Amino acid sequence: MNRAYDFFGNVVLIKFPKKMSIKDKKMFALKLMSKQNSIKTVLEKSGKFKGRLRKMETKYLAGVKNKEVLYKENGCVFRFNIDSTYFSPRLSNERKEIALKIKENDKVLVMFAGVAPYSIVIAKNSKASKVVSVELNREANKYAKINVELNKLKDIVNVVQGDVKKYALKAKSKKEKFDVIVMPRPQLKDSFLDSAFLLSKKNTIIYYYDFCNIKDTDKIINKIQDEAKKAGKNIKILNVKTAGEIAPKKIRIRVDFVVL
Repeated sequence: MNRAYDFFGNVVLIKFPKKMSIKDKKMFALKLMSKQNSIKTVLEKSGKFKGRLRKMETKYLAGVKNKEVLYKENGCVFRFNIDSTYFSPRLSNERKEIALKIKENDKVLVMFAGVAPYSIVIAKNSKASKVVSVELNREANKYAKINVELNKLKDIVNVVQGDVKKYALKAKSKKEKFDVIVMPRPQLKDSFLDSAFLLSKKNTIIYYYDFCNIKDTDKIINKIQDEAKKAGKNIKILNVKTAGEIAPKKIRIRVDFVVL
């Protein structure tokens, strides 16, 4: 698959070269639809995901005028609006990989959960006893609840709308702890690890995502270790992996570690 393409069911999102004319873009879109009958809508990626809510602007090019999609992966189905919510089909394998690491009866927290792809894939492909899905974006939470219903997971997935830090403080006051914490963070300076450590216990495994230049992975590990020290936690790094290239020489990194 061309790296400039993202497929969301029958909707395709394309990042075109900057100097390409709108006429050529539309011609390309129509040609693509004629070659692949499954594509009903072609959109142009016109900007990057912005801010903590990770919203992105797209432009309609061809086909049905629709930005709400129905997307399937890992035996799950997701409905969402491409402009008002964040969803990356390129993280499909990541979601499945983490789901397969979940142990029976694990209690899982997913921060920055969006329309609940990690939460639902984990609940559908593991024997987790409970998955709490926390997201700030109200629109994303609306779709998360729809997706929980679509996948018949109401008994396992609990969708929470709100700030992760506020949720962590409230959960801590109730002495709530998790076996697994998944942190598919947006690109923000705050690591939010202080909130994760509040809800961790001995043997809690944390899957932490961050962004860095290819040569700077050690800086991410050092940051995690520093945050653990501040929180009075001992940790052990279990695995460090590249979870996708997001720009030339810039990667998404996933660090797996356990609280000792």
